[in-house]
Amino acid sequence: MGDCKMKISIIYSSRTGKTERVAQLIKEGVERVKGIDVKLMNLQDENSIDKDFINNSDGIIFGTPTYYANIAWELKKWIDESTEYKLEGKLGATFATANSIAGGADIALLTIVNHLMVKGMMVYSGGVAFGKPKTHIGYVHINEICENEDENARIFGERIANKVNKIF
Repeated sequence: MGDCKMKISIIYSSRTGKTERVAQLIKEGVERVKGIDVKLMNLQDENSIDKDFINNSDGIIFGTPTYYANIAWELKKWIDESTEYKLEGKLGATFATANSIAGGADIALLTIVNHLMVKGMMVYSGGVAFGKPKTHIGYVHINEICENEDENARIFGERIANKVNKIF
């Protein structure tokens, strides 16, 4: 009998390590939910991209640093060239890092959400119904703020994993 665990890919771009750190925190949150395999894939390292794992994933969390209210070019390029990946029907979620609360991360998240919808993915933000952290479009980690931010990232990952379990 084969492996019947749910899978979640976390695909992100990180040059300075800040977004990678948050991706790791989100992974820790996903790992709180039993029955889920999760894998980090930094677009800065082509060897970390596991096509089979992505294609077999039930959910994909996309992460980006915020650059002038936009996403990293590496993530945009990956999305544009993702025709060889099976994204349709998967649960998609987003997170962004920013240096300030007014850094435009919400606009960057909307950019990713638009692409996920075009790819036929179901989009889930983590929502506001479960209380704090309230994630309207996706999770935003402000680098200036330390209090509760690490745990908020973990909670976001846990919520996405719970939704994957519920849907699939």
